[in-house]
Amino acid sequence: MCRIAGIIDKSLQPDEIHQKVKAMCQILQHGGPDDEGLFFDDKNHIGFGHRRLSIIDLSSNGHQPMADAGQKVWITFNGELYNYLELKAELLTLGAQFKSATDTEVILLSYLQWGTAAFAKFRGMFAFALYDTVNNLVYLVRDSAGIKPIYYYAQHGALSFASEIRAFTEANITTEKDPSWPVRFLAFGHIPEPYTTLKNVFSLPKGHFLRWDTASSAYTINPYHETPVQEQITDVNEARLLIKDTLIKSVNRQLIADATIGVFLSGGIDSSLLTLLANLKKEQQLKTVSLYFNEQNYNEQNYQRVILDKLQGQSFSHLVQQHDFDTFLPQILDAMDMPTTDGINSWFISKYAHEDGLKAVLSGIGADELFGGYPSFGRIKYLKYLRKVSPSLFSAITGFLPDQYKKLTFLANDHHLADYLLLRGFFSPTEIAKFLDTDSEQIRTILFDTSHASYPNNYDKEHASWLETNLYMQNQLLRDTDVMSMNHGLEVRVPFLDEDFTNTINRIAPAIRFDNNQPKKLLIDSFGDLLPSQIWNRPKMGFSFPLQQWMMAHPQISNSQFYKGPEAKKMIQTFKNKGMHWSKAFALYQVQAHV
Repeated sequence: MCRIAGIIDKSLQPDEIHQKVKAMCQILQHGGPDDEGLFFDDKNHIGFGHRRLSIIDLSSNGHQPMADAGQKVWITFNGELYNYLELKAELLTLGAQFKSATDTEVILLSYLQWGTAAFAKFRGMFAFALYDTVNNLVYLVRDSAGIKPIYYYAQHGALSFASEIRAFTEANITTEKDPSWPVRFLAFGHIPEPYTTLKNVFSLPKGHFLRWDTASSAYTINPYHETPVQEQITDVNEARLLIKDTLIKSVNRQLIADATIGVFLSGGIDSSLLTLLANLKKEQQLKTVSLYFNEQNYNEQNYQRVILDKLQGQSFSHLVQQHDFDTFLPQILDAMDMPTTDGINSWFISKYAHEDGLKAVLSGIGADELFGGYPSFGRIKYLKYLRKVSPSLFSAITGFLPDQYKKLTFLANDHHLADYLLLRGFFSPTEIAKFLDTDSEQIRTILFDTSHASYPNNYDKEHASWLETNLYMQNQLLRDTDVMSMNHGLEVRVPFLDEDFTNTINRIAPAIRFDNNQPKKLLIDSFGDLLPSQIWNRPKMGFSFPLQQWMMAHPQISNSQFYKGPEAKKMIQTFKNKGMHWSKAFALYQVQAHV
C-alpha cells in the first residue's frame, strides 16, 4: 500500500520533471512513510514517483518504482494483489524468474507474459502506472471495485497522475479549480466520480485502464473487467454454503501480510463477522481496534465485548470525546484532500490503529450494499410510484414544498442520479442555487450533465444495491476510507469487495439475497453457527459518531457569523434550532471555508 505519482510531458525539461515528481512524492509522504523511489526516462520525458508503506516483503527488494530483470517494463504500484501467489506459481511453470517475494513483481511479469489481458487476472485493490519501454506505452490501471484511487490530468499533450489531488497543485501542474465542485458537493455530500475539485483532473473509472502512447501523446480509456454471465443461484442452502466458503477464502487471503494486521471492530454485524473469521486464521496474532463514546446512544462497547470475549489476540479500545473532535478537526479537514461530509470516523480509528502499531486492517465496507443493509432498500419501492408522476409536476411545485420535501424536486429530472439524490442527496437544486446565488436551472445542468448509466432500472432492492454500490460506496465510503487511513500510513482491506466474493453474491437470485423482513438475513444465516445473536438481533447503528451534538457545540460550525450571505446564515440557524442534520451543516461549513 503506497502513494504514486508521475508525469509524461515533452514540453518540460528533464530537470523540471524531476523537480515536480519529487514535489508530488513529498506531499504524499503520509501515505508511504517507509521509503521513497523515483524513476526517470529523460529521453522520453517520463517520471514515476513512489512512496512506500511496506506490507509484503518488507526488505529493500520491494523498493519502487520497480522493473523486470531486463528493464523492459517499469511500475509504480499502490495496493495489494491478493492472488499473487497463485499467479506467481502459474508464471513459474511458464518459465518466469523472480528476484523478490513481492506482489509488485508478479504484476510486471504477468504483463510481460499476457499483456493487458493480465489486468483481468488480478484480484485485489490496486492502482498502478506501468511503462512499457519496448512499445513506448504507459498504462494507468485501477482495480475492478474502485477501492484504490488514481487521478489523471491529460492536457496539452501531457499526462500527469497521482493518488491524491493535492499532488497536482503541489507540483504546480494545475491549480485551476472546477467552478462546479461546490454544486456537486452540496447535492451529494462528496465530489462524485469522475469529477474532482480541480478542472480537468479526473478519477480513472474502476475496472478500466488508460493507455498513453508516448510517441503520439494520445490516450484511450478502456474497460478490462467484465462480470461473467453465470447461472443464477436459486437455492437458499446453496447460496449460504457459497457465501460461507467464498468469504472465508476472501478473509484468509486478505490476511496475508509481513507486517502487523488487525480488524476494525465496531460491534456491528459486518465487523464482528470479519473479526471472528480472521480470528480463526490468526488467533494470538490478531489485533482489534475499537472506539467508544461517553454518549450512550452511540456507544457499542457492550456489543464489542461480546466479540472480544471470543478472541485470543490483543484488543485496543479508545474513547473519543467532543474535545478530540474540536482539537483534531483542522487536521481532519486537511486530510480529506477533497471536501466530504464523511470520513471523520475513519480518520479517528485510523489514527488509533496506527498508534497501536498496525499497518493494515480489515474493514466491513461492502456488506450493506450487497445484502440490503441500508434504509434505501426499503424506500426504493416508493420511488417506483413517484416515477409514474410526470416530471413536469415536480418542476411546477418547487416553490411550494416545505424543507423536508424539497428533495422531491430532483425527480423533475429523468436521470439515475436524480433517483440517488432523492434517496441520499443533501440540498435540492433550489436550495443550492440560493446558497450559491445562481440559477437553479444551471444547478440542474451541472448535476445531470452525464449520460445515463446502464443499471437495473426497476426500483427494487437490486436497483437499490446498484445505486448504493456504484454511487454512495464508490464515491464516499471507499474514497474517504482510503484518504483518511493513508493519512496515517494505514492500509484498509475490504474482504466483502473481493472480486470472487462479489461475483458469487451477484449470482444469487434477488428473492433470496434480499429479505423483506430482516436486512442482511442471508449473510447472517450463512454464519449462524459463528455470529452471536446479540450482534444481529438488535437495531442497526452503523459506525457513527455523536456529531450532531459535537458540531452544534463547535465554536465555528454553529456560528452563523462565520457564514456569508443570508441563505447560509438562515440554514445554520436552522441547524442550531435542531432542524438540520449535522452532515448538511458540515457541508455548508466546508463550502464557506473553500470558496
